[in-house]
Amino acid sequence: MAAGLKRDPIVILRIDGEDLSEFINGPSYEAEMVSLFQQVTSDDSVSLRDCIVKALEKLTVDHGVPPCSDSWVTSNIIEPALYSWDDNDQEKLVSQETFLEEFKKVAERVARNLKEQPVIVAHSENTFDGSGIKRLLSNKFELDKASLENVPKDRNSKVSKDYLRPVLDVVAPSAGLPPIGAVEQIDKVVADAFDMVNANDGKMVKEDEFKKLLTEILGGVMLQLEGDSISISSNSVVHEPLASSSSLLQPSS
Repeated sequence: MAAGLKRDPIVILRIDGEDLSEFINGPSYEAEMVSLFQQVTSDDSVSLRDCIVKALEKLTVDHGVPPCSDSWVTSNIIEPALYSWDDNDQEKLVSQETFLEEFKKVAERVARNLKEQPVIVAHSENTFDGSGIKRLLSNKFELDKASLENVPKDRNSKVSKDYLRPVLDVVAPSAGLPPIGAVEQIDKVVADAFDMVNANDGKMVKEDEFKKLLTEILGGVMLQLEGDSISISSNSVVHEPLASSSSLLQPSS
């Protein structure tokens, strides 16, 4: 998914249990965990242990939890915390009150494990807010050049609408958009824009009409993102030791 995305700065985070301890003892703990509890208990048969595991998987580096999808994190941080949590009712069905109390016990153990074995995480974030499209639309020369360059035409100099998606992929970097297929939420916004201008019928159109359709699609995507921007982030555990601890950056508040 990272291929073709704008290269935002990568921040190196040192997850050492402090942020997690602050979260579970802070004022937002109960509200956030009640919300998570409702998400992870959609299946009435979920046990207390399963509920806690699912909730841990949903917490992020913002909460002080490294990616639970990483096998090293699971084996060395999460599983030992669950193992040392010896609640006899962990396989029984769970209430909200019990979940809040028992999750905190497990999270405290996770925080202790992180203190003993800090995890280094490479974090990057990208926000798509339509500003890149706005800049591209204001540059008519660049847009015109990109929209018809190397696009095949028939003997009447007409272009198939089928080429709108490939052309959109070509201009995506200039428009501050990811490649088609890279970000599901963006793909849906693009699909809605295509539907609004009836751009999926494969008909042949004149060059001016093709450029107009592309401009309308980009404009539709821009308006959607201006009203509701889409942010994506990625977190990867760094398993190789870093050369110097001075390169570690703490997450910004």
